[in-house]
Amino acid sequence: MDKKIRLPITEETAVSLYAGDYVYLTGKMYVARDAAHKRLSELMEKGKELPIDLAQATVYYMGPSPARKGRPIGSAGPTTASRMDKYTPALLDNGLRAMIGKGKRSEEVLRSIKKNKAVYFAAVGGAGALLSKCIKRSEIVCYEDLGAEAIREIEVEDLPAVVVADCHGNDLYQTAAKEYEKPEK
Repeated sequence: MDKKIRLPITEETAVSLYAGDYVYLTGKMYVARDAAHKRLSELMEKGKELPIDLAQATVYYMGPSPARKGRPIGSAGPTTASRMDKYTPALLDNGLRAMIGKGKRSEEVLRSIKKNKAVYFAAVGGAGALLSKCIKRSEIVCYEDLGAEAIREIEVEDLPAVVVADCHGNDLYQTAAKEYEKPEK
C-alpha cells in the first residue's frame, strides 16, 4: 500500500508502518554518512550537545554529487546503511526516528529500531539522478569540512522509499528471502 508521509515522523506514524509498505516522504530531513556519524558519536560519548536536533529526525544516508546550475543538489542516491550500524543504536536512543539507505542492517540495529519505535526505509540504489528531483532545498548545517559527507538539511517532496525494517520487528530482507525460498505448489 502506498502511503504519503509528512516529516518529521512521529511515533504514531512509525507504529503505522510495516515492512513492505511503499511511502512517499515530504518535509525536512538530514543527510549524513560515515564521517558525520563518527563525529556525532564522539560528541555523544563526551556528553556534549549535538549540532542537530535528532528528536523525530530522519537521516538519509547519502553523499550528493555537486549540483548542476539551477538545482539544489546533484545526484542523490542512497549509500550502504550497514556502514552506519555501529553508530545507529546510540542515535536512535537519542531521538532519531527514521533512516533511509540501502542494504541490510545488523541485528543490533534491528533490535534498536524496535525498541525506539523507529523505521528504516530503503531508497532505490542507482537512481540518484531521479531521486534528486524530489529534493527542493539543500543546505549544509555542520561539518562543512567533510565535503560531500557534511551534514545537510534537505527538503524533499514525495521522495519514494520502501519500509524495510519496522518497529514491529519485521525485516523485509528476511521475509522476502523466506517467501522467495518457498517451493512452488
